[in-house]
Amino acid sequence: MTATELTDIIACGETSKVQFKEILDNKDSIAAEMVAMSNADGGQIFFGIKDKTGEICGLDFAKIQETGNKLAIIASDFVKPQIFITTEVVTLQSNDDKKRVLVATIEKGISKPYKDKNGIIWIKQGGDKRKLTDNNEQIRLFQQSGQLYVDEMIVPYTSFEDIDKEKVIEYLTKIDGFEREKEDITPQLCKNINILKDNHLTLGGLMFFGKKPQKYRPAFCVKAVSFVGNELAGTQYRDSQEIIGTVPKMYDDLMYFFNRNLHHTQQGQDFNKDGIWEISETALQELVQNALTHRDYSINAPVRIFIFDNRVEIISPGILPNSLTIENIKMGNAVVRNNLVVSYASKLMLYKGLGSGIVRALKLQPNIIFENDKGGQLFKVVIER
Repeated sequence: MTATELTDIIACGETSKVQFKEILDNKDSIAAEMVAMSNADGGQIFFGIKDKTGEICGLDFAKIQETGNKLAIIASDFVKPQIFITTEVVTLQSNDDKKRVLVATIEKGISKPYKDKNGIIWIKQGGDKRKLTDNNEQIRLFQQSGQLYVDEMIVPYTSFEDIDKEKVIEYLTKIDGFEREKEDITPQLCKNINILKDNHLTLGGLMFFGKKPQKYRPAFCVKAVSFVGNELAGTQYRDSQEIIGTVPKMYDDLMYFFNRNLHHTQQGQDFNKDGIWEISETALQELVQNALTHRDYSINAPVRIFIFDNRVEIISPGILPNSLTIENIKMGNAVVRNNLVVSYASKLMLYKGLGSGIVRALKLQPNIIFENDKGGQLFKVVIER
């Protein structure tokens, strides 16, 4: 880091990735900051800068050595699992006065959630940090590290009686082509294909083979509205539907919702042929399947579909998983968040799971806009009509 870069950072003040400390006087506080940054997107702590004013006070040689040693101890003994940090000294010179700032860089963690020595999980809240006590937020941190898959967790109060055996037969037939009877569908067979675990349905099993999935997970539905006008706050709508059922059924019903609410135009066809959707039907198929299969099931919220006069919005709970970015997915990169859901979808839907869906959708509908909203914990797709 150059002196100019440091000066620019100081001028912008503290953020979720930048913290100023005059000195290292409290190991527990610095450990909490390291934990919060590791659980977020990483960051840097600058020693020798007053946090209230941004005034550069600097550190002498002895203080730099002492601070560096303390940071190493904190990273290994006060943070669990331990993290590895890098440090550097940046010198700022004003006339004949030199002031040195120690910069500690904390990388985004790969073994989330990180905790302090007392077992407390800290996360960033803007330029500050806070304790994490919400179970669902903790689950999301486990998801990000690949230590937990929410769709493999059991759904309390469910049982073998909640399974639609016809759907299981359809799935097995797609796998091996062998016709089965309802009597063939046993608890042990359902355990073998991960529909059942500990005599309860897994979340993935419920969402694909449950008789009434929303009986146990009412928020895992689709809210679809076709508005009059272009404002979410609008009070008039042309069509509105709460779409429920298994993931394949919700997909079918949602595509029908699009079919009846989007314009069908001639687009150079013969007069006697059916109109073509104003937005590529294939592109919407890919985007809707992604919304249903890749949504974050640790967030208790529905997928939302808004059709406005000038655009369509598809909103999924949860941001892109792990290190995925919008640029990544446009190139066909994929990270599976829901193993069971994707496995079942590959047999019961058009979904292939190759990462090519977004690429294909963009080729057919180039005006798609993607928004990865970390603050709102949602992923939005916008298509102009």
